[in-house]
Amino acid sequence: MKSQRIGAWFAIAFGAVYFIVPLVATFEFSLRKRRGEYSFDAYTWVFADRRFLDSFSYSTLAAVATIFVGVLLVVPTAYTIRVRMPRLRPVVEFITLMPLVIPAIIIVFGYLRLYNTSSWLPMTSSARATDLLLVFAYATLALPYMYRAVDTGMRSIDARTLTEAAQSLGASWLTIMLRIILPNVRVALLSGAFLTFAIVIGEFTMASLLNRPAFGPYMQNIGANRAYEPAALAIIAFAVTWACMGLIQIFGRGRRGSTAD
Repeated sequence: MKSQRIGAWFAIAFGAVYFIVPLVATFEFSLRKRRGEYSFDAYTWVFADRRFLDSFSYSTLAAVATIFVGVLLVVPTAYTIRVRMPRLRPVVEFITLMPLVIPAIIIVFGYLRLYNTSSWLPMTSSARATDLLLVFAYATLALPYMYRAVDTGMRSIDARTLTEAAQSLGASWLTIMLRIILPNVRVALLSGAFLTFAIVIGEFTMASLLNRPAFGPYMQNIGANRAYEPAALAIIAFAVTWACMGLIQIFGRGRRGSTAD
């Protein structure tokens, strides 16, 4: 038992060093913009840059829209597969895994070929239409993570039994979804939402090829032209990611184990 504990602590320590040391080195490098002393000049420059605020705001709004689209698409699908059509589960799982197999550049080129200005549904003819196309592309990219998070939540609540109990009381399908299923899988939804947010904030290929002012292309552009500011941007993105994880823990802990009314 003692050797197993030592091995476990060694693995934890190795993992911590593997992740923390590069992060500390990046943070230390981001403070070296002023020669001979540490300063937050790189962070000051980043926050003063109008493009940073515009790109981060754009990606945040795109992430919120992507999460909304993902919930509308995934929750009814996972519920239907779990309760009514379990035989189709392998097919749906295969479909949701395809964005992991097909590179993002292939997906976005397919969208450009299908929805260009000369197609039957021109979604690149205006900025707003292109924004909508980008949100749909992000929803496709995040589909494997959102679906598996929601599907795991469906397994833990026994959706079939809850549905039968609600139907015996005269609840409609919409009532079951809004007042029973969604409240009971909120922790799973938060996990899927966090993963979606992380994907959207750091995504570069789709936003770049669709020529949208997202945070990923902005980070790449700064990285190609400056030295210390990209390190500051990496630390800021890391802080935002961990803030999202903290919110998931706070809301998940407060609602875990509670039952819907």
